[in-house]
Amino acid sequence: MRHVHERARRAGAALAALLAWAGLLAGAAGCTDGGGLDRMLGKAPAPKDVIRVFPEDGTRDVRPGTPLTVRVPDGRLESVKVTKSQDAEESEVPGRISGDGLTWRPDDRRLALAARYDVDAVALDGHGRRSARHTTFTTHVPDERFIGYVTPEDRSTVGTGMIVSLEFNREITDRAAVERAVRVSAEPPVEIRPHWFGGGRLDFRPEEYWQPGTEVTVELDLRDVEGAPGVYGLQDRTFAFTVGRHQVSLVDAARHTMEVRRDGALLATVPITAGAPRTTTYNGRMVVTEMYEVTRMNGATVGFRKKNGKGEYDIPDVPHAMRLTRSGTFLHGNYWADPSVFGRTNVSHGCVGLRDDKGGGSETPAGWFFDRSLVGDVVEVVNSKDKEVAPDNGLGGWNMGWNDWKAGSAVK
Repeated sequence: MRHVHERARRAGAALAALLAWAGLLAGAAGCTDGGGLDRMLGKAPAPKDVIRVFPEDGTRDVRPGTPLTVRVPDGRLESVKVTKSQDAEESEVPGRISGDGLTWRPDDRRLALAARYDVDAVALDGHGRRSARHTTFTTHVPDERFIGYVTPEDRSTVGTGMIVSLEFNREITDRAAVERAVRVSAEPPVEIRPHWFGGGRLDFRPEEYWQPGTEVTVELDLRDVEGAPGVYGLQDRTFAFTVGRHQVSLVDAARHTMEVRRDGALLATVPITAGAPRTTTYNGRMVVTEMYEVTRMNGATVGFRKKNGKGEYDIPDVPHAMRLTRSGTFLHGNYWADPSVFGRTNVSHGCVGLRDDKGGGSETPAGWFFDRSLVGDVVEVVNSKDKEVAPDNGLGGWNMGWNDWKAGSAVK
């Protein structure tokens, strides 16, 4: 019986000592530190108190300029993995932990739009205890997007006069942001500079014509770039094209001839008919942008109308047609004019005409020239009683001096 009482006495003393020790700890911790006792007794804090993630878990409609950070108030981050899910594709977001181990930030500080982010982090707190945390958030889904239509076509072979042109489907107000997101490079390297024509078109070219054999790459990093308030880019694409041989054709409207030169050598002098005195042809350097074996030409579409509203001409089967300007200047085959006009007089509505057969003859001057031409070839008109073609009428940028061209960049 004495042994039972002895054991009870010892147990009571131990319990009293433990309670007294706990009371001392609580007093030392102070009234405001409710977790102090738990920490001293070995209970780990909640992961959200150790690992702080911003934007917070479950946040929706996060804007692209919002910073993404993972941090710990003390201790150190062991690992951080951030995954982005966008357009049914998943990718890891590259980033790095700071030298003191307290913060992780992504390499690209701008968040993607219409994406879900998953954050997985592991950290040690100031007492060496490990915590792990998983959070998610989703970013803003924009109502409006813009895209750029690229000239020339991907993987095409073009003439040395090709100008890279982007036409946007929305008016761009932050031109500098969009310009920075477009990169045009060449191999072998050459200086390439941009020029804006209004807020809807951005062109790129070197100072002189491209060298034959040049490989040109156009990189569009427009995805999520804000081109106008609330309007964001959609494209993340790369285009490429090859520059072929060098061909420039000189049309002399006064002499009614066209000299075709390939790599500097004269291939042929072809008789032509240019714009009549009332409907003259533009002077200046123009670039072939489209080529059609056969196309329809209606004067009403370019402002040549009769009093009844119908076009002054409507030809359903114009052969060997090559577009030179957006406003409707073509170099094309002509089978309806008397053969005697070619090389002698100008009778067209502003186009450059070459003798041809109905349906397009392969052995005619027009067929011969068409078979030896590429999109991107240059046709230069001189001695016409008209003004010089505007730089934004088709790919007319070669009519602008290099300093003026460079001044058209939005990035100063």
